[in-house]
Amino acid sequence: MVRHYLVKGRVQGVGFRWFVHREAAEIGLHGWVRNTEDGHVEVVASGSAEQLAELNQALHKGSRGSRVDAVIEHELAESEAASLGPFQIEGAW
Repeated sequence: MVRHYLVKGRVQGVGFRWFVHREAAEIGLHGWVRNTEDGHVEVVASGSAEQLAELNQALHKGSRGSRVDAVIEHELAESEAASLGPFQIEGAW
Protein backbone atom coordinates (compact mmCIF):
# COMPACT_ATOMS: atom_id res chain seq x y z
CA MET A 1 0.00 0.00 0.00
CA VAL A 2 1.16 3.53 -0.76
CA ARG A 3 -0.15 6.64 0.98
CA HIS A 4 0.38 10.38 0.55
CA TYR A 5 -0.06 12.57 3.64
CA LEU A 6 -0.21 16.34 3.92
CA VAL A 7 0.32 17.49 7.50
CA LYS A 8 -0.93 20.97 8.38
CA GLY A 9 -0.21 23.02 11.47
CA ARG A 10 3.02 24.21 13.08
CA VAL A 11 5.18 21.53 11.49
CA GLN A 12 8.14 23.42 10.04
CA GLY A 13 11.12 24.53 12.10
CA VAL A 14 10.23 22.18 14.97
CA GLY A 15 12.02 18.95 13.94
CA PHE A 16 8.91 17.42 12.44
CA ARG A 17 10.63 15.92 9.36
CA TRP A 18 13.27 14.29 11.57
CA PHE A 19 10.51 12.93 13.81
CA VAL A 20 8.68 11.44 10.81
CA HIS A 21 11.93 10.00 9.45
CA ARG A 22 12.71 8.27 12.75
CA GLU A 23 9.17 6.91 13.19
CA ALA A 24 8.90 5.67 9.58
CA ALA A 25 12.33 4.02 9.67
CA GLU A 26 11.49 2.25 12.95
CA ILE A 27 8.21 1.01 11.47
CA GLY A 28 10.07 -0.23 8.37
CA LEU A 29 8.42 1.96 5.75
CA HIS A 30 9.82 3.12 2.41
CA GLY A 31 9.29 6.66 1.16
CA TRP A 32 10.13 10.26 1.97
CA VAL A 33 9.16 13.38 3.91
CA ARG A 34 9.67 17.02 2.90
CA ASN A 35 8.54 20.56 3.65
CA THR A 36 6.16 22.27 1.23
CA GLU A 37 6.44 25.89 0.15
CA ASP A 38 3.18 26.75 1.91
CA GLY A 39 4.33 25.68 5.38
CA HIS A 40 3.06 22.10 5.49
CA VAL A 41 4.88 18.76 5.53
CA GLU A 42 4.32 16.18 2.81
CA VAL A 43 4.91 12.44 3.31
CA VAL A 44 4.79 9.52 0.87
CA ALA A 45 5.07 6.10 2.50
CA SER A 46 4.82 2.50 1.37
CA GLY A 47 4.17 -0.49 3.60
CA SER A 48 1.49 -2.76 5.02
CA ALA A 49 -1.86 -1.47 6.26
CA GLU A 50 -0.68 -1.97 9.85
CA GLN A 51 2.57 -0.06 9.26
CA LEU A 52 0.73 2.83 7.60
CA ALA A 53 -1.82 2.95 10.43
CA GLU A 54 1.08 3.25 12.90
CA LEU A 55 2.60 6.10 10.86
CA ASN A 56 -0.78 7.83 10.67
CA GLN A 57 -1.01 7.77 14.48
CA ALA A 58 2.49 9.24 14.77
CA LEU A 59 1.66 12.00 12.26
CA HIS A 60 -1.41 13.01 14.29
CA LYS A 61 0.63 13.02 17.50
CA GLY A 62 3.48 15.06 16.03
CA SER A 63 6.90 15.88 17.36
CA ARG A 64 7.65 17.76 20.53
CA GLY A 65 7.04 21.45 19.84
CA SER A 66 4.84 20.83 16.82
CA ARG A 67 1.10 21.34 16.52
CA VAL A 68 -0.77 19.14 14.07
CA ASP A 69 -4.05 20.71 12.92
CA ALA A 70 -4.88 18.26 10.13
CA VAL A 71 -3.54 15.19 8.34
CA ILE A 72 -4.95 14.75 4.84
CA GLU A 73 -4.43 11.23 3.51
CA HIS A 74 -4.71 9.92 -0.06
CA GLU A 75 -4.15 6.45 -1.44
CA LEU A 76 -1.66 6.27 -4.30
CA ALA A 77 -1.30 3.63 -7.00
CA GLU A 78 0.58 0.53 -5.91
CA SER A 79 3.00 1.13 -8.80
CA GLU A 80 4.31 4.22 -6.94
CA ALA A 81 6.02 1.88 -4.45
CA ALA A 82 8.58 0.80 -7.06
CA SER A 83 10.22 4.24 -7.02
CA LEU A 84 10.48 4.44 -3.21
CA GLY A 85 13.66 3.48 -1.39
CA PRO A 86 14.54 3.45 2.31
CA PHE A 87 12.74 6.26 4.11
CA GLN A 88 14.52 9.60 3.70
CA ILE A 89 14.19 13.32 4.23
CA GLU A 90 14.08 15.23 0.95
CA GLY A 91 15.59 18.70 0.76
CA ALA A 92 17.16 18.55 4.21
CA TRP A 93 20.53 19.92 3.08
